[in-house]
Amino acid sequence: MRKEAVNADPPIPLPAALTGRSALLDGLRPVLGRRPSVVVITGEAGVGKSRLVRELLTRTRSSGTLTLAARCQEPDAPSLYAPLPYAPIPYAPLIEALSRCRHRPEDLPPVTGALRGLLPDLADLLPPAPPPADDPRAGQHRVLRALCALTASLGKVVLAVEDLQWADESTVAFLRAVVSDPPPGLGLVLTARSHTLQGGDGLPFPLRPPAHVVVAERHLAPLSPAETGAMAAGLLGARAVPEEFAERLHRWTGGLPYVIEEVLREWSDTTACPAGAAGQPEPPLPASVRRAVVERLRHLPSDARRVVAAAAVLGDPAPVHLLGAVAGLAEQETRRALAAALKEGVVRAGDGTYAFPYELARRAAYEAVAEPERPVLHLRAARALTRCTGPLPLVRVADHYRCAGLLTQAVRCLEAAADRAARGGDAGTATDRYLDALRGGPSAVVRDRVALKLARVALNARTGPQVPAALREVLGQCSLGPGPSGEIRLLLGLLLRNQSGSGLEALEEIARAVPDLLAVSTGQAARALAIIAIPSLKGWPVGEHRRLLAEAERLLPQVDEVDLRSAVLANRATALALMGDPSAWDAVADLPEAITVEAAARVHANLAGAATALGHPERARAFQARAWQAVRTNQAPYLEAFVETTDMLAAFTSGRWTGLLERAERAEEQYQDVPDFHAEALLVCGLLRLHTKGQTDVARRLLDRAVGTTALDTGIVLTSAAAAVVRVHLAADRPAQAVQAVEGVLHHVRRTGAWVWATALAPPAVQALIRDGRDGEAHRLVAELADGIARRDAPAARAALLTCRALLTTATGPQAGSDALHAAATEAWAALERPYEAAYVREAWGLRLLAAGAAGGRTVLHEAIAAYQDIDAVWDVLRCQRGLREHGQVTVRRPGALGYGDHLSPRERAVARLASLGLSNREIARELVLSHRTVEHHVARALRKLGVSSRTEIGSQLGP
Repeated sequence: MRKEAVNADPPIPLPAALTGRSALLDGLRPVLGRRPSVVVITGEAGVGKSRLVRELLTRTRSSGTLTLAARCQEPDAPSLYAPLPYAPIPYAPLIEALSRCRHRPEDLPPVTGALRGLLPDLADLLPPAPPPADDPRAGQHRVLRALCALTASLGKVVLAVEDLQWADESTVAFLRAVVSDPPPGLGLVLTARSHTLQGGDGLPFPLRPPAHVVVAERHLAPLSPAETGAMAAGLLGARAVPEEFAERLHRWTGGLPYVIEEVLREWSDTTACPAGAAGQPEPPLPASVRRAVVERLRHLPSDARRVVAAAAVLGDPAPVHLLGAVAGLAEQETRRALAAALKEGVVRAGDGTYAFPYELARRAAYEAVAEPERPVLHLRAARALTRCTGPLPLVRVADHYRCAGLLTQAVRCLEAAADRAARGGDAGTATDRYLDALRGGPSAVVRDRVALKLARVALNARTGPQVPAALREVLGQCSLGPGPSGEIRLLLGLLLRNQSGSGLEALEEIARAVPDLLAVSTGQAARALAIIAIPSLKGWPVGEHRRLLAEAERLLPQVDEVDLRSAVLANRATALALMGDPSAWDAVADLPEAITVEAAARVHANLAGAATALGHPERARAFQARAWQAVRTNQAPYLEAFVETTDMLAAFTSGRWTGLLERAERAEEQYQDVPDFHAEALLVCGLLRLHTKGQTDVARRLLDRAVGTTALDTGIVLTSAAAAVVRVHLAADRPAQAVQAVEGVLHHVRRTGAWVWATALAPPAVQALIRDGRDGEAHRLVAELADGIARRDAPAARAALLTCRALLTTATGPQAGSDALHAAATEAWAALERPYEAAYVREAWGLRLLAAGAAGGRTVLHEAIAAYQDIDAVWDVLRCQRGLREHGQVTVRRPGALGYGDHLSPRERAVARLASLGLSNREIARELVLSHRTVEHHVARALRKLGVSSRTEIGSQLGP
């Protein structure tokens, strides 16, 4: 009975093209065309030898050549019930192939009559059987000669014989004879299992053909991770799979095509498996793969099976002495056992270690270990690993102790591993290990100690919701004293504030920590007060934050601990800077020189962001440089993300937009686990999609996501996003909707009193109110802004105030005063290195002059266009050009735009998408800042290129 082999015919269809094998096929086909020839294909089980041979025979058969395929069968292994192996039928694979032959050769040599008994289906074509030979050996030789003669009589033929590692003696004798003297028209394809390129060709006889025979020997290697991904995409019917998923699939399957197919077929939800999400469960172990591995284990001697079990328990590549220690064997016994396992392809050797060829094979071998034996082997593994030289693999030891049922030792190792990672500055790894230790069920004393360590280190890691959940669970046990309880609650609040998107909840958590902290540490209490003194647009009124800061300053003289005093001073400087307090820069000067790298990165990134928002570009650059310097010396993912998003916001503000969209999109993908950083990346993506691409619908979706993602927001996301949406509505002549878009954010500004953060919002808000006929509200808003930034060190807010006052003169006011205000606002923005805002003021100024019929309007508007073009603000340029057209000014289009042929241009696609949503041409024109006539042309071209006759058909043809 035939065994199911790892390289058996796959039960599901394969992709039309052989992934990673096309070049090999193209090279082998000419070899078979130059007969006599011999092609030898080797490789490990499941690598795709059979599939390659089938494809090769198919391509050869198309040229009119007869093709025959034979496969050697694996002999039955001895068992308890059948101690002697079953004797194979001589020439069995050849008989099977020749029996299926449809070709009927004529004039066969008389010797072929000896095959009548072996080939009953061809008996009517064969000559009469010769008389029996007296010597059995002579009879066997006659059959061999007869097979060679029959093969030669077939003429142009390709004979493939697979799995020669299982060939019987008679088949080997035939192949040796044919190879040594092949018929002129014969092409011979041989496959054999060979686990390594250096491990021999896998043939059971030496390949020694005559000189005139064309020979090609190829070793079939497993697929690379990229090829594994390509094959998976083909099997799943997708264009591609994520690179991370391809790499994991390669680790699971070793790049063996058969195993890849089986895994993707067995997976219950193949639509979700390529997502590449962290923490995704391992794939199921296909029954066919399990059977194949177990079948190989059956062929191994007892010691070899013990060593394989040890390798399965250890998991990672292991040297001889470690495998022997776990298996309970001496070194020489272990080496002999490994030699047997290598011969069967159960393990692979590399750099003095031995491991399974792929992860699923290890899982199959592990499941083959008897359940009662596993804890014993894991305990041996833990003890053996602790005796190894070099750094102790604490996590592996902990896992073995856990599997051995010794949970206390496992938790101790995990805590030690986390401590080591924390000392090395690897906050992410330390966080993961402390969490693992808490999940291990430690005692109350150990649990409280580990929780405090976790809370301290997690601040510098990009954590998910599991850290706050774990800390809350420990706090709920009520086993902590006031000091640890207060510190954990404080750090929990910081995690909620910085990483979990829980703004007010974070402030309240920290506030609850203050009484506990006061009972044990004035420094910790002062630190907590200074943290919640940092204002935010979704937080408490600025006056409350000032009160908390004053309380922290009152406690500061009583703080003797250097690190806590430094933390209070750093948060004090940050709070004052964000408030626009003139004393902030004196507070920065008070910062101690000897602060930790983490603290330096945090405070300087905070100060850089505040300086950018307030309008101090030189200070912002200096702070940002120091933040980058600190981050580059510390492996803290959270801090790196902090500094990167701060830098991106500064780049946008200063008009350094080249390459910024790609950078922001990378950040948006990477920082999804930290709400405020993710929100800032979304904000920059949305603003650039709007201004540089004119993609208003895409931009608004991104901006809406940014607003919904931000946790506390120190005056950046909510105001900038609202300002952009207001400009979109105003450009589309929707002033009422523009006013509505600004009301919610203005409520936050008024509630908190954080008018220094209204820089981006105030000018477009005033413009919207004026356009909607609410001049009185516009004047009140400007008065509120002026009062709110009085005595504040906020140059950008003052430039915004100048801009607002200039905009108030749009409908009323003398021309001379308006010109002076516009000029002053333009100069103010230019001095702050904010080219977009300067161009925005020039645009408003030029349009006012054109509306009033005053001289110079066209010139000023062209200056705005040039300024917008300098920063690639395409959407704003189009808006200015439309303003010129509306006032009777002709614009000259630059030549040189490339045609798109039968494909939609980006602008045609944008118009078509809005048309498919039911918008009229006039509504599309307002949305995209185009003329009505231009939209008509774009719609007509889109209908023609898409091959549809009406706007209702566009959506189905447009695609994603």
